[in-house]
Amino acid sequence: MYAVPVLALALLQPLLPPVQTVEATFDRTDGIVPATAVSFDPEAVPYGATTRIVVHRTPGRTTVAMTVDGLTPDHHYPAHVHTRGCGTVPADAGPHYQDRPDPVQPSTDPAYANDRNELWLTLHTDATGHASASSTVEWEFRDGGAGSVVLHAGPDDHGHAPTQRVGCVNVAF
Repeated sequence: MYAVPVLALALLQPLLPPVQTVEATFDRTDGIVPATAVSFDPEAVPYGATTRIVVHRTPGRTTVAMTVDGLTPDHHYPAHVHTRGCGTVPADAGPHYQDRPDPVQPSTDPAYANDRNELWLTLHTDATGHASASSTVEWEFRDGGAGSVVLHAGPDDHGHAPTQRVGCVNVAF
Protein backbone atom coordinates (compact mmCIF):
# COMPACT_ATOMS: atom_id res chain seq x y z
CA MET A 1 0.00 0.00 0.00
CA TYR A 2 2.96 2.36 0.64
CA ALA A 3 5.22 0.98 -2.08
CA VAL A 4 3.76 3.05 -4.92
CA PRO A 5 4.30 6.52 -3.33
CA VAL A 6 7.79 5.58 -2.15
CA LEU A 7 8.66 4.18 -5.58
CA ALA A 8 7.28 7.29 -7.28
CA LEU A 9 9.46 9.54 -5.06
CA ALA A 10 12.50 7.36 -5.70
CA LEU A 11 12.00 7.66 -9.45
CA LEU A 12 11.56 11.45 -9.30
CA GLN A 13 14.66 12.09 -7.17
CA PRO A 14 17.19 11.95 -10.05
CA LEU A 15 15.08 14.46 -12.03
CA LEU A 16 15.52 17.18 -9.41
CA PRO A 17 18.35 19.57 -10.35
CA PRO A 18 21.24 19.09 -7.91
CA VAL A 19 22.57 22.24 -6.29
CA GLN A 20 25.82 22.42 -4.34
CA THR A 21 26.90 25.36 -2.19
CA VAL A 22 30.37 26.02 -0.76
CA GLU A 23 30.83 28.88 1.71
CA ALA A 24 34.33 29.56 2.94
CA THR A 25 36.74 32.07 4.44
CA PHE A 26 40.14 32.53 2.79
CA ASP A 27 42.98 31.44 5.06
CA ARG A 28 46.67 30.59 4.98
CA THR A 29 47.85 27.53 3.10
CA ASP A 30 49.85 26.26 6.06
CA GLY A 31 47.06 25.79 8.60
CA ILE A 32 46.85 22.74 10.83
CA VAL A 33 43.49 21.89 9.30
CA PRO A 34 43.48 22.43 5.52
CA ALA A 35 41.30 25.41 4.61
CA THR A 36 38.48 25.16 2.08
CA ALA A 37 39.63 28.50 0.61
CA VAL A 38 43.27 29.56 0.58
CA SER A 39 45.05 32.79 -0.27
CA PHE A 40 48.39 32.70 -2.06
CA ASP A 41 48.62 36.51 -2.03
CA PRO A 42 47.15 38.19 1.08
CA GLU A 43 47.27 41.62 -0.57
CA ALA A 44 45.00 40.48 -3.41
CA VAL A 45 42.98 37.95 -1.38
CA PRO A 46 43.21 38.99 2.30
CA TYR A 47 42.92 36.37 5.00
CA GLY A 48 39.35 36.58 6.29
CA ALA A 49 37.82 37.46 2.89
CA THR A 50 34.82 35.24 2.15
CA THR A 51 33.33 33.43 -0.82
CA ARG A 52 30.16 31.60 -1.72
CA ILE A 53 30.10 29.29 -4.74
CA VAL A 54 26.87 27.71 -5.98
CA VAL A 55 26.99 24.92 -8.56
CA HIS A 56 23.70 24.12 -10.31
CA ARG A 57 23.57 21.04 -12.52
CA THR A 58 20.94 19.97 -15.01
CA PRO A 59 21.37 17.28 -17.66
CA GLY A 60 23.87 18.60 -20.19
CA ARG A 61 24.35 21.99 -18.47
CA THR A 62 26.23 23.44 -15.48
CA THR A 63 26.05 26.90 -13.94
CA VAL A 64 28.62 28.14 -11.42
CA ALA A 65 27.94 31.37 -9.50
CA MET A 66 30.58 32.94 -7.25
CA THR A 67 30.32 35.80 -4.77
CA VAL A 68 33.25 37.26 -2.86
CA ASP A 69 33.55 39.83 -0.08
CA GLY A 70 36.66 41.47 1.36
CA LEU A 71 38.93 41.25 -1.67
CA THR A 72 41.00 44.15 -2.99
CA PRO A 73 38.59 46.95 -4.01
CA ASP A 74 38.17 47.94 -7.66
CA HIS A 75 40.06 44.94 -9.02
CA HIS A 76 39.52 42.26 -11.69
CA TYR A 77 39.83 38.61 -10.71
CA PRO A 78 39.56 36.08 -13.53
CA ALA A 79 38.46 32.74 -12.05
CA HIS A 80 38.52 29.30 -13.64
CA VAL A 81 37.63 25.76 -12.60
CA HIS A 82 40.81 23.70 -12.18
CA THR A 83 41.37 19.94 -12.27
CA ARG A 84 42.59 19.38 -8.72
CA GLY A 85 41.93 20.73 -5.25
CA CYS A 86 43.84 23.55 -3.58
CA GLY A 87 47.20 22.81 -2.03
CA THR A 88 50.01 24.64 -0.31
CA VAL A 89 51.31 26.12 -3.59
CA PRO A 90 49.27 27.55 -6.48
CA ALA A 91 50.31 24.86 -8.99
CA ASP A 92 48.73 22.12 -6.82
CA ALA A 93 45.29 22.94 -8.33
CA GLY A 94 46.47 21.72 -11.74
CA PRO A 95 45.46 23.17 -15.11
CA HIS A 96 42.08 24.55 -16.14
CA TYR A 97 39.37 21.89 -16.36
CA GLN A 98 38.41 21.30 -20.00
CA ASP A 99 35.31 19.48 -21.21
CA ARG A 100 37.35 18.26 -24.18
CA PRO A 101 40.92 18.02 -22.82
CA ASP A 102 43.67 19.47 -24.95
CA PRO A 103 46.23 16.69 -25.61
CA VAL A 104 49.00 19.32 -25.31
CA GLN A 105 49.45 20.79 -21.82
CA PRO A 106 49.65 23.50 -20.75
CA SER A 107 46.75 24.28 -23.05
CA THR A 108 47.09 27.41 -25.16
CA ASP A 109 45.27 26.24 -28.30
CA PRO A 110 42.14 28.42 -28.73
CA ALA A 111 40.26 25.33 -29.95
CA TYR A 112 40.48 24.04 -26.35
CA ALA A 113 41.29 27.07 -24.18
CA ASN A 114 38.04 28.98 -24.59
CA ASP A 115 34.91 29.85 -22.61
CA ARG A 116 32.88 27.04 -24.25
CA ASN A 117 35.33 24.29 -23.27
CA GLU A 118 36.38 25.74 -19.89
CA LEU A 119 34.30 27.43 -17.20
CA TRP A 120 35.40 31.06 -16.82
CA LEU A 121 34.22 33.77 -14.44
CA THR A 122 35.48 37.33 -14.10
CA LEU A 123 34.87 39.06 -10.78
CA HIS A 124 35.04 42.87 -10.78
CA THR A 125 35.18 44.06 -7.17
CA ASP A 126 33.47 47.28 -6.12
CA ALA A 127 34.83 49.88 -3.68
CA THR A 128 34.12 47.53 -0.77
CA GLY A 129 35.78 44.43 -2.28
CA HIS A 130 32.46 42.72 -3.17
CA ALA A 131 31.84 40.99 -6.50
CA SER A 132 29.60 38.37 -8.09
CA ALA A 133 29.80 36.51 -11.37
CA SER A 134 28.24 33.44 -12.93
CA SER A 135 28.84 31.31 -15.98
CA THR A 136 26.88 28.54 -17.69
CA VAL A 137 28.36 25.86 -19.91
CA GLU A 138 26.53 23.31 -22.05
CA TRP A 139 28.17 20.29 -20.43
CA GLU A 140 28.62 18.57 -17.07
CA PHE A 141 31.87 17.98 -15.19
CA ARG A 142 33.31 14.48 -15.38
CA ASP A 143 33.29 12.68 -12.03
CA GLY A 144 36.55 13.47 -10.26
CA GLY A 145 37.72 15.69 -13.12
CA ALA A 146 37.46 19.07 -11.40
CA GLY A 147 38.40 20.06 -7.86
CA SER A 148 38.59 23.82 -7.35
CA VAL A 149 37.94 27.37 -8.49
CA VAL A 150 41.14 29.41 -8.77
CA LEU A 151 41.25 33.21 -8.61
CA HIS A 152 43.89 34.84 -10.77
CA ALA A 153 45.29 38.36 -10.50
CA GLY A 154 43.61 40.66 -13.02
CA PRO A 155 42.99 42.20 -15.36
CA ASP A 156 41.81 39.51 -17.78
CA ASP A 157 38.54 39.67 -19.65
CA HIS A 158 38.55 36.23 -21.30
CA GLY A 159 40.88 35.74 -24.13
CA HIS A 160 44.00 37.04 -22.39
CA ALA A 161 46.29 34.56 -20.70
CA PRO A 162 45.51 34.23 -17.00
CA THR A 163 48.00 35.76 -14.64
CA GLN A 164 49.28 34.77 -11.21
CA ARG A 165 47.10 32.47 -9.07
CA VAL A 166 46.15 34.43 -5.93
CA GLY A 167 43.45 32.29 -4.30
CA CYS A 168 41.80 28.88 -4.49
CA VAL A 169 38.52 27.36 -3.27
CA ASN A 170 37.98 23.60 -3.02
CA VAL A 171 34.76 22.50 -4.72
CA ALA A 172 33.89 18.83 -5.23
CA PHE A 173 32.41 19.12 -8.71
